[in-house]
Amino acid sequence: MKDAQGHRAMKLSNATLADLPQAIVRPTYDRSALTPGIVHIGLGNFHRAHQAWYLHRLMQQGQAHDWAIIGAGVRPGDAAMRDRLLAQDCLNTLIELDPAGISAEVTGAMIDFLPIEEDNAQLIATMSDPAIRIVSLTVTEGGYYRRADGGLDTGHADLKHDAAHPATPRTAFGAMVAALRARRTAGHPPFTAMCCDNLQGNGAILRQTVVGLARLSDPDLADWIDTQGAFPDAMVDCIVPATGDAERSIVQDLGIDDAAPVTHENFRQWVIEDHFCAGRPDWAAAGATMTDNVHPYESMKIRILNAGHQVLANVGEIIGHQTIADCMDDPRIAAFFRKVQTTGIIPYVDAVDGMPAAQYLALIETRFANPRIRDTTRRVAFDGSSRHPGFVLPTLRDALAAGGDIQGLALTEALWARMCAGTREDGSQIAPNDPLWNSLVDAAQAARHDPQVWLAQDGFYGELGDNPLFADAFGNWLNQLWADGAAATIDAYLSR
Repeated sequence: MKDAQGHRAMKLSNATLADLPQAIVRPTYDRSALTPGIVHIGLGNFHRAHQAWYLHRLMQQGQAHDWAIIGAGVRPGDAAMRDRLLAQDCLNTLIELDPAGISAEVTGAMIDFLPIEEDNAQLIATMSDPAIRIVSLTVTEGGYYRRADGGLDTGHADLKHDAAHPATPRTAFGAMVAALRARRTAGHPPFTAMCCDNLQGNGAILRQTVVGLARLSDPDLADWIDTQGAFPDAMVDCIVPATGDAERSIVQDLGIDDAAPVTHENFRQWVIEDHFCAGRPDWAAAGATMTDNVHPYESMKIRILNAGHQVLANVGEIIGHQTIADCMDDPRIAAFFRKVQTTGIIPYVDAVDGMPAAQYLALIETRFANPRIRDTTRRVAFDGSSRHPGFVLPTLRDALAAGGDIQGLALTEALWARMCAGTREDGSQIAPNDPLWNSLVDAAQAARHDPQVWLAQDGFYGELGDNPLFADAFGNWLNQLWADGAAATIDAYLSR
């Protein structure tokens, strides 16, 4: 591989750090002296651009050298990422895509990646070590085995397996329970379990999953985890596109041969509830916000940014826009986004730290419009079966309870249903893009003739499907989408 000048790009490794191009920021600390304190499950792009970067920044300041990260995964697909990262000593190139220019930094806070095993034996053994004081996770919003009402789905086959075979679990949560059991038996305290997924009250949700699973096989252990452990809430924010050929070419042009580079926007935020049972790094020194009340930050971000992503991504897929920035560059779609936000979302978001919701929206519009961030509509629309219930529907419930304007959110849901029919308006196919894709396509195609079929999916809508105000608005918009197309339907909404 060669860089932009035709020179051979430098293979990333500990041995080549000193030889990287001069402009590349790299670790100034001795990586060989790092010792582990954190196991992170789910080593996707987001974790490496966000949580791992905060720890790397602390290490650059001479701190937290006993808090290095050991990576882990529980899905067979994680093995390929493990191979790529181990081949380069778990180093990562982060490429910041600022509208004004591109910069790069190599981070080194991660020092190992555990084997991917069906019984999770090494993961359990590592988390059982009292040196591990935090176990953090990014396993997607839909990965916490929740029912439509928010409770734990104890009837799920994975949880039933782990309850029946607690020593050889198949889930991350079963592995955590097994490790906590081993720590209790050995007289060691529990680790802090920290969720870093986009979920309102994510600490409570992780507590529910871990404690609830433990209770199925060992009620005394569940009580110990519940009383002695800690599950802090955390709000995470940074737009991190998927890595494709374009992203790999950027890092190669910079002179680095990295098998797993990550691009990200020029913005990060991490708000953490300061509740840990076994210590923590001084993340505040790296720019994180430590607080006793994460909820307002979560609410603002999830309702405006995450729900806003769904407002844009579904219509973008339908009409063929490739990226979120392309959507924001379309005057009609940008106006649709702003109206849904100002009439349907912002009235139900409080100011945080002196920042009104309208000011936060302006920040989000600028971030979404960044042309260097090729955040695809496909990536953002992925797993709508988790994202719409988690990001959009809570605000819809608030709007209905307040007698507010629900038209924009109803149209957002209709656009999701139209997208899930599996074709764009130009006739091209939308490839499967949800764990429940087949059932979504069946419901979406049936809803073309009877919109109520879509709302009858109780796992997403629950009681909302029977609300006449929402059902009427949804049905009207979906019928118009099929009859007149997205552009005319959005124009009709904008003219209301």
